[in-house]
Amino acid sequence: MIFDIDGTLTESKSALAPEMGAVLVALLKKMPVAIMSGGSYEQFQKQFLSGLPEGADLTNLYLFPTSAAQCYTWKDGTWEFLYNNPFTPEEKQRVLEALAKVLHATGLDTPPPQVWGEQIEDRGSQITWSALGQEAPIAAKKVWDPDRTKRLPAQELLMQELPDFSIRANATSSIDITRVGITKAYGVRRFSDIVAIPIDEMQYVGDALFPGGNDEIVKETGIPTHQVSGPAETLSVIQSVVQSNPTPLA
Repeated sequence: MIFDIDGTLTESKSALAPEMGAVLVALLKKMPVAIMSGGSYEQFQKQFLSGLPEGADLTNLYLFPTSAAQCYTWKDGTWEFLYNNPFTPEEKQRVLEALAKVLHATGLDTPPPQVWGEQIEDRGSQITWSALGQEAPIAAKKVWDPDRTKRLPAQELLMQELPDFSIRANATSSIDITRVGITKAYGVRRFSDIVAIPIDEMQYVGDALFPGGNDEIVKETGIPTHQVSGPAETLSVIQSVVQSNPTPLA
């Protein structure tokens, strides 16, 4: 199974609830599990890993931060790179220059009345612009651009300026930029190769699988999907899978 984080396992940038952590550990005893999000590895540590029970066996857990531009696997008691697709200095400069140009052209270079933290974050293999800042509260982010109308013009211009990059208006108030082809669909395919399980035997669980949603792109791989309304429904989905798969992995 593959899970999004924000709006799926947790509320946006909120810590994983202990109950969710416990049921995920139970799921790991049944099958490989991937966590896939636009957040950085550091955000995964803060938001997701901190909520898992201490001492849990994480052998079957795979982390895909920065929209699957990276993958971490648990080995010998620590998290190690399985792969990484970082920007070169030249690529990074191109992205930052194009982002500045497009934000100015769309009027988004004028910060809102209140901003929480930096608006632009360099995540190594992804550059993310967050309108309200990287630490903005959930309530503020949810009402800023719920239908993406504020971000879509900027996304379209960025696609023109950076045709060899992947540009996504993700989450509630951000735009993510990675190398071309580096998306959650790429992550699904890599995960399938890593664990040697066909994509049609997997399931992707996310809160934005609808047209235009940041999880929708995984559908191009043919993976079965499950749209959820939030963490409460995700918890029920995982509990159901755990109960219907009584035999742990050998």
